[in-house]
Amino acid sequence: MTLLIGEPFGAFGAFNPTGHAAVYLSRVCAESPVKLRMCQPGESGVVISRYNRVAGYDWLAVPLLPYLYAVENPRDVPDWVDARTVAKLRDGYRRLHLRQIAPDREDEEIPHGDWIQLIGAAYDRSLHGFTLPTTPGEDERLIAYLNQRPNRRRFNLFYRNCADFVQEIINFYYPRAVRRSFVADLAISTPKHAAKALVRYTRRRPELSYSQFMIPQIPGRRPSTKLRGVSESLIRSKKYVAPLIILQPWVAATAATAYLVSGRFNPAAGLQAVCEPGALEACMTSRKGPLLVSSQGSSAHAGH
Repeated sequence: MTLLIGEPFGAFGAFNPTGHAAVYLSRVCAESPVKLRMCQPGESGVVISRYNRVAGYDWLAVPLLPYLYAVENPRDVPDWVDARTVAKLRDGYRRLHLRQIAPDREDEEIPHGDWIQLIGAAYDRSLHGFTLPTTPGEDERLIAYLNQRPNRRRFNLFYRNCADFVQEIINFYYPRAVRRSFVADLAISTPKHAAKALVRYTRRRPELSYSQFMIPQIPGRRPSTKLRGVSESLIRSKKYVAPLIILQPWVAATAATAYLVSGRFNPAAGLQAVCEPGALEACMTSRKGPLLVSSQGSSAHAGH
């Protein structure tokens, strides 16, 4: 089980720099985007997350490589992209696998909507991963749990967002591993705090086989920006902090204190691997220490 947290990007990322959270499960695969099953030999698992306005569903599951690159073969991942290339790759995958989620338009143009969040994540942002082991029995129980419960849109930015969903999945495997931060994030779940809580949990459980990696953004588009929590966003974003200092200085002071006391965390600290398309699954599931895996599949241990 891997917690994936994606850096914020674009206009919405500037307004809300908390990013996105998802869970990768290496033994769980998708019979469809809304129905899970155990993987067959050779399959690489799925990424599951909660979305806001995608065909009325609460969660959707996409195979790992398409989730990151909107292709099914690592050799098809481009070295550089622009907006047109990304749109073409996403629409090509949609036509093959996601028509039930994003139907064709009458004019045969690419349909509008948030379905694009399901695939090609690494064209928009860099992602950080935090991996803990699971057992096949635990994976089977999670599949039964998600397949049996209603899968209808439940998203709420403040108390049922993507970080709330991954918190539920992580706690399914490791009870009470991740909780909301009432100090740093005003009780709003955020991807950054989920990662911080999971790292803290592994420090209390040193017997667990834990690894940490980063998936870099494919070059060509505007780089994604740093992940932030709620209080950190208030004090580090000029558009928020300047008006607060002038109009409500006590709010700015409170946010600064909350961040200093409970909000500091660097997702890149403790990084063990940089995972690129050619050796993605091996890199993400490696627990042998610091490793650099290139798109050609070669690897070399880095210094401690």
